[in-house]
Amino acid sequence: QVQLVESGGGLVQPGGSLRLSCATSGFTLAHYAIGWFRQAPGKEREPVSCTTHSSDGRTYYADSVKGRFTISRDNSKNTVYLQMNSLKPEDTGVYYCAGEVLGRTCQLADYDYWGQGTQVTVSS
Repeated sequence: QVQLVESGGGLVQPGGSLRLSCATSGFTLAHYAIGWFRQAPGKEREPVSCTTHSSDGRTYYADSVKGRFTISRDNSKNTVYLQMNSLKPEDTGVYYCAGEVLGRTCQLADYDYWGQGTQVTVSS
């Protein structure tokens, strides 16, 4: 079955870096869009960054993370990464990766398969 498992979260000081990983199984990663979404306490889940299926090859970033976060995929390792640099307290939240077959968007409602999430806390 389709599975997505996030890892790499933790506590980091402002200005620090983390790399999140989304390990996938049960499907061919190249055929899927993978998105990273986050949910802060008391707020709705929001898109952070997405990579469309490999034949489409586009990436999306929320304005709040442009220039600081980088999404990448390694289809041979069935893994998608989110490199997060210059972290800010407002980046705190639970980060989820999600998948959509032949996906071309970064809209939360379009994604069918979700991981369990990993906590990122940015605090001094």
